[in-house]
Amino acid sequence: MQKDIFDRIISFLLGASWAIALLGALVVFKTFIFLGPIFSIFLTILYIFFILLLILALDAFSVNRERLEESKKQTKLLEQIYSK
Repeated sequence: MQKDIFDRIISFLLGASWAIALLGALVVFKTFIFLGPIFSIFLTILYIFFILLLILALDAFSVNRERLEESKKQTKLLEQIYSK
C-alpha cells in the first residue's frame, strides 16, 4: 500500500518529535541543573508532558485521516448498494 504525502509527513514529524523529546529533555535537565536537581527534574517533567501532548496531537491527525478514508470507502459502498 502506497502512502500519500500527508502520511509521510505525519510519520516524519512523529519520528522527529520523539527525537526532540529525548534530546530536549536532556538539554532542559542539563540547562537547569545549576538551580538544583529537584527543580531541574520538575522542569524536565513539564517539558516531557508538553512534548507528549504535541505527539498525541500528531497521532490524532493520523487517526482522523484514517477514519476519513474509511468513511469515504464505506460511503462509496453504500452508494453502490443503494443504486442497485
